[in-house]
Amino acid sequence: MNRRSRPIAIHWFRQDLRLSDNPALTAAAEDHDILPVFILDTVNAGDHFPGAASRWWLHHSLNDLNRSLDGQLRCYRGDPEEILRGLIDRHSVSAISWNRCYEPWRIKRDKGLKAAFIDQEIEILSHNGSLLWEPWDVLKDDKTAYRVFTPYYKNGCLKSAPPRPPQPRPDGLVLKRIKAASATIADLDLLPKIRWDKKLEPYWEIGEAGARDRLNEFLDSGIEQYREGRDFPAQALVSRLSPYLHFGEISPHQIWNTVATQAPTTAGDSFLRQLGWREFSTYLLFHFPDLPKENFQKKFDAFPWIEDSDRLELWQRGKTGVPLVDAGMRELWETGVMHNRVRMVTASFLIKNLLQHWRNGERWFWDCLVDADLANNSAGWQWVAGSGADAAPYFRIFNPVTQGKKFDPGGEYIRKYVPELENLPLKNLFAPWEAPKEVLAEAGIRLGRDYPLPIVDLKASRARALEAFKEI
Repeated sequence: MNRRSRPIAIHWFRQDLRLSDNPALTAAAEDHDILPVFILDTVNAGDHFPGAASRWWLHHSLNDLNRSLDGQLRCYRGDPEEILRGLIDRHSVSAISWNRCYEPWRIKRDKGLKAAFIDQEIEILSHNGSLLWEPWDVLKDDKTAYRVFTPYYKNGCLKSAPPRPPQPRPDGLVLKRIKAASATIADLDLLPKIRWDKKLEPYWEIGEAGARDRLNEFLDSGIEQYREGRDFPAQALVSRLSPYLHFGEISPHQIWNTVATQAPTTAGDSFLRQLGWREFSTYLLFHFPDLPKENFQKKFDAFPWIEDSDRLELWQRGKTGVPLVDAGMRELWETGVMHNRVRMVTASFLIKNLLQHWRNGERWFWDCLVDADLANNSAGWQWVAGSGADAAPYFRIFNPVTQGKKFDPGGEYIRKYVPELENLPLKNLFAPWEAPKEVLAEAGIRLGRDYPLPIVDLKASRARALEAFKEI
């Protein structure tokens, strides 16, 4: 076909902010000139509009994508249907390509858009660019959804067709250059008015190249020790690929293929299993769309949660007086992520020691995490609460003192994020309220002034939680 006569396709970038291994973009580019578009949907997202830290990441990721597209990314804010219809009418667009999203609100929106545009004789090119296995392809023998991870992964995923190889950047990608009225990325208003986000910048290289660099760094320095080392927050032995995966700066197929090829070891398998957990969270959200708001196990509807906004705020600020919990919450605020082992400890403290509803924690993480993902966030909080699929037993209450001694044995993580305690001897670091007065004085610490006293007694609150769980 003569390139000058090729039809035009909109590629709608959503959670696929990359050019390589982008199956919808590749399919559309075979016989269309591409009009690249990003739309910040302010109409359909509701409670699941991106949180503040996610918006910060999105701003920089869009800038990186725009550079890859020679400045041709067209950005809009508002109702996708209205915006797409306007582009179709003005530029004689014949097709729209997108990679599928799996959050319930996006599925509902996309179904409506697909039906409307097919009626208008617009071709919809919909592909999977975000998952290794489609949720509807991995089912039990009776065609129902799995509810437990291990059989889902071993009997479902690993016995299904293996993940496809990743695709290169589309060969001969032709961008349709138009003088369309559109917003600049700055006009999307993704950055905070008070620029607290500046502190995040040293920790991240955002964009497609940054994702590749992060994966390569992990393969070089982290993966061989990952299986045991992933539990130690002071060590750089986790991938930190989750925000890149969420925004689609790298695909799970790229990661799976690279790890399986370059690290075909027990450590590599252990990491691939974690990709399986990511898949399982999306799988649960697809089959059980109430997961972000409703207890997966309905018996938890009767749980006697306590509403205490003062204690919730102290937890959010990392001022609980429990060092490992405070270190985790401050890491979150400082870097936009939190080590997974510490996520479990901080979540357990909020839910089980403070008896706060898991949704309070889920909402805070949604706003503060650069890797905030509706499926992972909802499934993770319900797992810790005991109300979710494959959940931790109700009697599993993470003790932040013993967890600190076991997984931060040298105290480096706590000292980094709770510098008030840096002069405290190691044996007193994990429970400073138990330290003798003379030790505290020598370290220059006045509990209740320089560092808080615990907002709850760990032993008594554990007993209270066990009683509450037994009631249901």
